[in-house]
Order: sequence, then structure tokens, then C-alpha cells
Amino acid sequence: MLRPAAVQILKNDESYYSLVIAVAKRAREITSDAFEKKKILDERPVKTAVDEFAAGEYKLIEDPFLKD
Repeated sequence: MLRPAAVQILKNDESYYSLVIAVAKRAREITSDAFEKKKILDERPVKTAVDEFAAGEYKLIEDPFLKD
């Protein structure tokens, strides 16, 4: 199974922590939507979320005030 590396997804000095949080939030959205629609998921929500970030369907936006 090939997965995109975090380095391939992160751009412009974004943090790994922010990526993990963003993927987790998106995975929860996917799960919630599937539950509401009574839909059975073909693949795991985290994999779907990572693939969406890697494809550029979702973008990571960090708060500039939280950076060092």
C-alpha cells in the first residue's frame, strides 16, 4: 500500500502536528457524514482524509499567531 509521506503533503514550513490535527478533524467529518446518511464506507476515514489532503482537495491553514 502506497501512502503519501507527510513531507509530500506539508508545504512552507507547516508543522506535522497541524497536519495530524487537520486529518483527524476531516476523518471525523467523513465518519459523521457517513453515519448521518447511513452509508457504509469502503475505506477507513483517516486514509480518505490523508488522500484528500495529498490531492489538494483540502488545505492546511495554520494560525500565524501560534507559530514561534
